[in-house]
Amino acid sequence: MPDYQDIIDGAIFDQLLEMDDGDDHEFSRGIAVEYIKQGQTTLAEMSESLEQKDMASLGRLGHFMKGSSAAVGLKKLRATCEQIQNYGRKVDDKGNPLPLSTEHCLEKIQQLVSEAKRQFSEGEAWFKNFYSL
Repeated sequence: MPDYQDIIDGAIFDQLLEMDDGDDHEFSRGIAVEYIKQGQTTLAEMSESLEQKDMASLGRLGHFMKGSSAAVGLKKLRATCEQIQNYGRKVDDKGNPLPLSTEHCLEKIQQLVSEAKRQFSEGEAWFKNFYSL
């Protein structure tokens, strides 16, 4: 398993742990479990949207997954999902229009979704190990 610092933003995860009432981590464990369920569903929806070439849906799903990944501290996945969001909306990181065809954007998104799935699997494994799930 990769070093946790490559996967988790320690400062954000520490803030999440501070919300627990005790050493059982019941609150943060529940957040991690829900994140894993949502992430699996969202990644499946991204794959479906790719097949349908639904750019708007890909932008929306990228935005959703970016926010939830940021909330639990999965920093690389957050950044990848931001790129999915931007290509889905055909904008750069500053919101300026990208001079790329829809097909080119879909090719980039396909690569990014594959990367997001790999990063999600690393994060899921890390959470399962940390919480003994």
